[in-house]
Amino acid sequence: MKKILIAIFISLSLVSCSDDFVSRNSLTQIAEGNFWQSESDAFLALNGVYAALQGNSIYGGSLNGFQGIPGFDGLGDNSFNNFKWEGPGIFMEGVLTPASGPISTFWNDHYRGIARVNAVIQNVNNISTDLIPQTTKDQLLGQAYFLRGLLYFNLTVFYEDVPLITAPQTLEEAFVPKNTMAEVTAQIVEDLKFASENLPVSHPSNLYGYATKGAALGLFARVQLYNKEYTGQFGVIQLTSQLMGLGYSLNPNYGELFTEAGETSNEVVFAVRFLRGDESSSGETFSATFLGFPKGDVRPMPNLVNDYHCIDGLPITQSPLYDDNNKGANRDPRANATIYFTGDQYMNDPVRIFQGNGPTRFGQRKYIRQGPDAEGNPVFGQGSQDFHVIRYADVLLMRAEALAETGDVNGAASLVDQVRARVGMPSVQSLQGSVAQQEMIEIVRHERRVELAMEGLRFMDLKRWGTIQEAFLRAESDPVGPYNPNYLGKRSEVFPIPQNEIDVNPQLEQHPAWQ
Repeated sequence: MKKILIAIFISLSLVSCSDDFVSRNSLTQIAEGNFWQSESDAFLALNGVYAALQGNSIYGGSLNGFQGIPGFDGLGDNSFNNFKWEGPGIFMEGVLTPASGPISTFWNDHYRGIARVNAVIQNVNNISTDLIPQTTKDQLLGQAYFLRGLLYFNLTVFYEDVPLITAPQTLEEAFVPKNTMAEVTAQIVEDLKFASENLPVSHPSNLYGYATKGAALGLFARVQLYNKEYTGQFGVIQLTSQLMGLGYSLNPNYGELFTEAGETSNEVVFAVRFLRGDESSSGETFSATFLGFPKGDVRPMPNLVNDYHCIDGLPITQSPLYDDNNKGANRDPRANATIYFTGDQYMNDPVRIFQGNGPTRFGQRKYIRQGPDAEGNPVFGQGSQDFHVIRYADVLLMRAEALAETGDVNGAASLVDQVRARVGMPSVQSLQGSVAQQEMIEIVRHERRVELAMEGLRFMDLKRWGTIQEAFLRAESDPVGPYNPNYLGKRSEVFPIPQNEIDVNPQLEQHPAWQ
């Protein structure tokens, strides 16, 4: 398997970064005398921002370490973080503290990326058009603003009020206070306006993986959906309308999407790319697994598994097709593409059959390798699977949610039908006939869960809907042990700012829920 990977790590001599953004060592000092002298320099620095996304705590993931976004379905009711110290488990049980390692790593890696992108923005703006044509500069800046928008959006979802840093800092400028979530969101919106206006619809094959206009519109729609901005020029409905005219489509094979064979699918709007080989070390571990059982630290919860309907479109409590002794039979095909059931073959080399062992009795299939990859990497080591940050099915469901929330029930139903038709599931009309607005909202929410499970979006959805407490109760009710989800109000809906950041920065205040 060969693929072009643009997100390579760059030398720290180009963008010097430390483990936290308030470090006494500059994060963004550039060797001005020998850098920013050509277009290739600008692209190399931009690649360093993409490399930050590959960090284990962001999109690189883990098999036995602090969880990144691919494991964040453990924040809620979709999965159980069996190795609780990795982050989601201790968060759910209410024993996470501001000093917990996963919180600090997630914060630091995002601000490392922000430091790098701010250096790109400043220096690309300053570089002469004799060195880089203005059209190329605008596209470079479009990518930079997209990446900054993505990094800051992640921070606002999980930490809410955070420092808004939009330019390289000197040592004297390093200690900064928080900005409000509204202020940070306003900057994200401005960044994504620029990105969506200046990024191309596609790139040459040698630049595959760079952000495009579709990626900017998709992220913009996600931000606006989170903030319930459904209508208007920059509302979800208008943004998704633009994106839907760019030529994306659903992959006819749902399961293939989450393998290396699906990495260049027309459904992928934006992905973080990975490649582990003899000449590349930019691998990931979110697709890694153990030989003895499927990915032991991330296990699908029974309440998630039970939420997949049977192929007749009916819940398992109503369908005559459901067989409690063969839970995977006659189910929505997305269930069997996402979850290992007892008796499933989960390893091809060597052949291994899942015995239903483990605390939840289910295993994660989506994204997880089934044997050594084409480069010979073992299943428990780094791999080359891309992680889809935005895909077209998500875009359709974001639009469906916005339409349902604004009363266009038929428009929402038609979009849900498109997503269901890809896997052969019945339409809304054939199952429920004419539905009311609130029922349509619940249908969209269910569809998001079964379509996007184990893709790191569940916590964001639950928080947007105001249903995190209900998710804790579902997780608590599942027969999983030892596991004790403990809803603590706002503390269960936001991360604390890392204690080491509070300790070194006198201007930084802890989130009120954690004071």
